[in-house]
Amino acid sequence: MTWQDATGLLGFVVACVLVASSGAVFRPGAWYESLRKPWWRPPNWLFAPAWTALYIMIAISGWLVWRKAGFAGAAAPLAVYGVQLLLNAAWSGFFFGLRRMDLALVDVSLLWLSILALILLFAPIDATAAWLLVPYLAWVSFAAFLNLTMLRLNPAARPA
Repeated sequence: MTWQDATGLLGFVVACVLVASSGAVFRPGAWYESLRKPWWRPPNWLFAPAWTALYIMIAISGWLVWRKAGFAGAAAPLAVYGVQLLLNAAWSGFFFGLRRMDLALVDVSLLWLSILALILLFAPIDATAAWLLVPYLAWVSFAAFLNLTMLRLNPAARPA
């Protein structure tokens, strides 16, 4: 690995760490604990290791595409990569910060679409990069269903 490759990988890792930090800023807290949750919701301790693994795959995926095509050669795919990072970071703010499960559901739906688009855009450039995003899409699919279910289980928590 060249110095340039290592620097690029570090950039993608830092971007994912910044996105992940939204979960540290907007924490679940007492409001979340008071909500009704479906029986099939994973335990709280599972979210941190799951997201850590996903962020590693997301960073490597973006880095692989950047390494093959560069920013100029993959401008559109890497722009979508940036959009999905922003949508990912925004979800915690909507759900835990603003306590707006409805806005979080819109956000996670857009996130799902952006991940699907990213997989389709990454596939012709680097198949491994595209496949690394499949677990992310699966997890976000589950998260969207959980978000919807919690919204339905907690009608009093909806905005007026």
